[in-house]
Amino acid sequence: MSDQRTDNLTIFFDTTLSDGGQTRSADLSAADKQFIALALNDFGIDYLKDGWLGANPTDDMFFSKDKKLKNAKLVAFGMTRRSERLVENNPGLNAFLDLQTDATCLVSKTWYFHVTTASNIELDVNTANR
Repeated sequence: MSDQRTDNLTIFFDTTLSDGGQTRSADLSAADKQFIALALNDFGIDYLKDGWLGANPTDDMFFSKDKKLKNAKLVAFGMTRRSERLVENNPGLNAFLDLQTDATCLVSKTWYFHVTTASNIELDVNTANR
C-alpha cells in the first residue's frame, strides 16, 4: 500500500490573517496581511480566512486589493443578519454581496442559549428570513 494520498480530500483552512491579528500587541497592516497571504499561498494553504469585512479600515483595504494568489482562496468572514434589522437593511450582510472574494464564511448563533441570552431574541426571530 502506498503512503501517497491520491484522493485530494485534505483541505487547509488557515485563520492566521484574522485570528493572528487578534493576538495581544499585534497590529497587522494591509501590507503585512498581503505578505502573509502570499507566503501562505506559496506554502499551499487552500483557504485564507481574513477578518470581519467592515470591522476596520485595514481589513476593508486588504479585501479591496488584488492579492495575486495563485493557489489559495481568500475567505471573508461575517455574520448572518442581526435580529433588529431586515436583510435588505443590514450593511454587514449586504457588504458580502459586493465583495470580490472566492469564498465567504458566514456564522450564525444556533444554540438556544446564545440566541436567547447572548442575542436576547426569541428563537423564531433568529431563524426568520426577513
